[in-house]
Amino acid sequence: MRANCSSSSACPANNSEEELPVGLDTHGNLELVFTVVSAVMMGLLMFSLGCSVEIRKLWAHVRRPWGIAVGLLCQFGLMPLTAYLLAVSFSLKPVQAIAVLIMGCCPGGTISNIFTFWVDGDMDLSISMTTCSTVAALGMLPLCLYLYTWSWDLEQNLTIPYQNIGITLACLIVPVAFGIYVNYRWPKQSKIILKIGAFVGGVLLVVVAVAGVVLAKGSWNSDFTLLTISFIFPLIGHVTGFLLALLAHQSWQRCRTISLETGAQNIQMCVTMLQLSFTAKQLVQMLTFPLAYGLFQLLDGFLIVAAYQMYKRRLKNKRRKENPGFTEACQKMSTSPKETSAFLEVNEEVTVTPEPSGPQDS
Repeated sequence: MRANCSSSSACPANNSEEELPVGLDTHGNLELVFTVVSAVMMGLLMFSLGCSVEIRKLWAHVRRPWGIAVGLLCQFGLMPLTAYLLAVSFSLKPVQAIAVLIMGCCPGGTISNIFTFWVDGDMDLSISMTTCSTVAALGMLPLCLYLYTWSWDLEQNLTIPYQNIGITLACLIVPVAFGIYVNYRWPKQSKIILKIGAFVGGVLLVVVAVAGVVLAKGSWNSDFTLLTISFIFPLIGHVTGFLLALLAHQSWQRCRTISLETGAQNIQMCVTMLQLSFTAKQLVQMLTFPLAYGLFQLLDGFLIVAAYQMYKRRLKNKRRKENPGFTEACQKMSTSPKETSAFLEVNEEVTVTPEPSGPQDS
């Protein structure tokens, strides 16, 4: 795929080229170790999250993929369009505009699965969406890039990281499948594994974020425009994903899930594609965006989780006042995240807004 922003008037800010810094600080051996350790830890984490997936519900999503279809529309419809509009609206330099667009065209990241668990979302739908969007990226990623860059006339060849996509699929499908099997054979033990995995997941997110920033410190610059876009882009994804899911008559639980899946992108895939397609000089300007996007999507995710947990606690306190015997019921349900989630779904429909009628997965 070819693209070139240097001569076309359709490309944002062709006249705003600046001298690029001379080098990009890299730490080869440390980056290799960091990548391997991150892959192993993420595989273990996905195994623990797979322990929350039930084969029956997972098959229901595959058999009637209404929720998955809404998620894919958000992932490869809303996000690339949003990226293009942001690049044009902010009049980004060519290489920066490409970085934003590539991020918008990437599939969902596994970070969404962690946040979905913490907000009592539909884990079966979340993992199904992450898997399907990664598979769809094999075709949709180059297609979206072609559609949105054909008028830009780029000079560089954009290299699609098919190997990276394959590795991502393997790191997702294999441990999740093993986790599903463990949940099927040993449901009691799977609950313990799930609790440990949820805690380790939070620690892993913080460690990966800090280590990623330290290892790529040479790529940071003070471009306020890119930082602004990296801040609002995931927010737009979360909000539009939730609204589209709501318009598609999905349940509140699935609306939360689709919202988190939409705003959380695969940062590693974006960085890999940039490194394969551009020179070190250009990467100095481009890598700021995916790094900042990764940090802000972490921040957004933690804020969403905090807001949901506050709402959850407030709802329980309200029910305690209305029903004196509610405390004992809460203690029983607290041992099972799925029962707690089901309880909240019922009370959300009663206390907030009736769920719209429409097509639902069985």
